[in-house]
Amino acid sequence: MAKNTSYKKIIAIGVSGNEKRHKISPLFIDERGGYKELEDVETFTLFNEKNIGEYYTKNILKEQTDEEKTTAEILKDAKELHEDLRNYGSIQDKDKPLIVSGILLALREIEHKNFDIENLNGDDVKTDGQKIYEAIQANLDRAQVKPQVKKDKLLSQFLVIRDTKAINETNSILGKTPLKHYTQFIYDHIYKNIKYIHSAEDYLGRFYGEFMSYSGGDGQTLGIVLTPRHIVELFCELIDIKPTDSVFDPCCGTAGFLIAAMHHMLQKTDKEAEKHNIRKNQLHGIELQPYMFTIATTNMILRGDGKSNLEQEDFLKQNPAQLQLKGCNIGMMNPPYSHGSKANPNLYEISFTEHLLDSLTEDGKAIGIVPQSSMTGKTKEEQAIKENILKKHTLEGVITLNKNTFYGVGTNPCIAVFSTGIPHDKNKTVKFINFENDGFEVQKHIVLVETISAKDKKQHLLDVWFGRIQAESKFCVETTVEADDEWLHSFYYFNDEIPTEADFEKVIADYLTFEVNMITHGRGYLFGLENGDE
Repeated sequence: MAKNTSYKKIIAIGVSGNEKRHKISPLFIDERGGYKELEDVETFTLFNEKNIGEYYTKNILKEQTDEEKTTAEILKDAKELHEDLRNYGSIQDKDKPLIVSGILLALREIEHKNFDIENLNGDDVKTDGQKIYEAIQANLDRAQVKPQVKKDKLLSQFLVIRDTKAINETNSILGKTPLKHYTQFIYDHIYKNIKYIHSAEDYLGRFYGEFMSYSGGDGQTLGIVLTPRHIVELFCELIDIKPTDSVFDPCCGTAGFLIAAMHHMLQKTDKEAEKHNIRKNQLHGIELQPYMFTIATTNMILRGDGKSNLEQEDFLKQNPAQLQLKGCNIGMMNPPYSHGSKANPNLYEISFTEHLLDSLTEDGKAIGIVPQSSMTGKTKEEQAIKENILKKHTLEGVITLNKNTFYGVGTNPCIAVFSTGIPHDKNKTVKFINFENDGFEVQKHIVLVETISAKDKKQHLLDVWFGRIQAESKFCVETTVEADDEWLHSFYYFNDEIPTEADFEKVIADYLTFEVNMITHGRGYLFGLENGDE
């Protein structure tokens, strides 16, 4: 093969089997004619023009990709900023992201010559915190945050910057105020990335998560479970989001889902009027926690608007009929976990799901990441909710995820997808997929990281989800459902693999071992043997 091409390095691919059961085996041949067998893949997506460079770097050269280097840098910066917030200001966990997001808003005023880092000089009369607070106020005005009550809520959260004495006084070690130090650091390491790198990645969310991890927890004490960015992206792909969609997240956190949806929608249109409408009218979010609402709003402002329709409210207290008037046809959700009980059934994750379904327009799509336990419906209350859901809405499928998706939280998650406003047809087949092997793994000091196989495995998932290919039952089962079923792949799975000769020999050997064991223990009668025959 090498003799017939000018290329010195070759990736050869062997393919066998059929659509449902196949084997794709890549082989790398170097310039000296040596070869290396590479890990089997499910699709050819890693070898397209977009991914081949990353595949070669990571899987053949065994070097870090640019994205991995960037991630490592983000983790390093997050750790350093967290330690500085702790060491020079004794800042509480929930206040750390507020300080970060407030400074980011203030920095936006640099381009309007309304803020200058060098003017942060530790003045006692007009403190650095006062200067940053006024810049925040100016930027919220510039961003046209309305109504006034909403702007007042946001500003009240940023008082921690203005009123915390320790960060407004000159620090003898730093030779400046901690606020100036934080502002310089954030400008160099965070602001430039958010402002100049256009991606669906929720930078503030990632930093928030890192702050929590370095404080000895993962945010659970604050009631926060942030959705990993690869799941956020997957949501948009599973529902095939379009620029005409209107998106609603009732537990929006740092606005990760809304930001990802916005970017996906903007990428699918070239019309400026459509882009304007997406930002202004097609992104809706509700967040209960004041500080998270502030971070979400800030995040949306920094990413190019979309903040207009964020509200600080209790989603469960909202009338679904009223929420329907927003005209949202897409719902995305990561609800609070483990708050439900028999005494408070409305706090079950499945109850949140039902409330979201009822809040969307007819023939819309709702997608949520919830604990697997919410799909089993163990309690009578959860069973009743599942039954009620099928009376009004249609279950499209459930995808069992990697147990480490929320690493350290102790939750086994799954993704559930519904069509809204259409009663579930008893003859409808629903997809149940086992996506535990998603190409993400836990690595020391970095937590959950993407391996080279992740893109391949995601492409396989999407191909099966959209019916482009069939899959073995160990990956996907399509079946009808009942309300009292466990809506998980493990409940419906059956092994439809054709046994190999080795499988047959093992079963026979196991049987013979069992038979001999029973006979030697005086239980030959099980095989029709008399005592004398044993």
